[in-house]
Amino acid sequence: MLIVGRVIRPHGVRGEVVVELRTDDPASRFVPGTVFVTDPPDHGPLTLEYARQHTTAGKERLLCALEEVPGRDEAEDLRGVFLGVEVDEIEDLDDPDEFHDHQLVGLAVMVDGEKVGEIVRVVHGPAHDQLVVRRPGASDALVPFVTAIVPEVDVKGGKIIVTPPGGLFDL
Repeated sequence: MLIVGRVIRPHGVRGEVVVELRTDDPASRFVPGTVFVTDPPDHGPLTLEYARQHTTAGKERLLCALEEVPGRDEAEDLRGVFLGVEVDEIEDLDDPDEFHDHQLVGLAVMVDGEKVGEIVRVVHGPAHDQLVVRRPGASDALVPFVTAIVPEVDVKGGKIIVTPPGGLFDL
């Protein structure tokens, strides 16, 4: 699944939701009739009735109406839910240094030739993305997804190489 948006909050009383975009191409991802898979999965699938542009505090977002969401209470239940499209609908990226989230999730995280964990999620931030690394017997670690710390991503080989700063993987 490729995440294309996240429900921020309800908007109004008719069931519209404010969606934070996670795609460079909202015009083709948010077309009436599009069926979104959701994370968590028990909130979907959801079918887009319509979407319209909405700008708040300088941030570009969409207001979306979903066929399965008749009112504000149902829209409130979707707060924080991720909207995605099935992976077979995704085009390949032209830039070899860009990756879809689904390509990174499940990769082994290697430090000095040893596996220290596995990527379980990608958190998109305003400055840079962070990789959530699940470590056996320890708490999850957030690894900034920047070249200085993650110099190599080998999707086909199933791993990423991390050169962590001191303390990044300390318990």
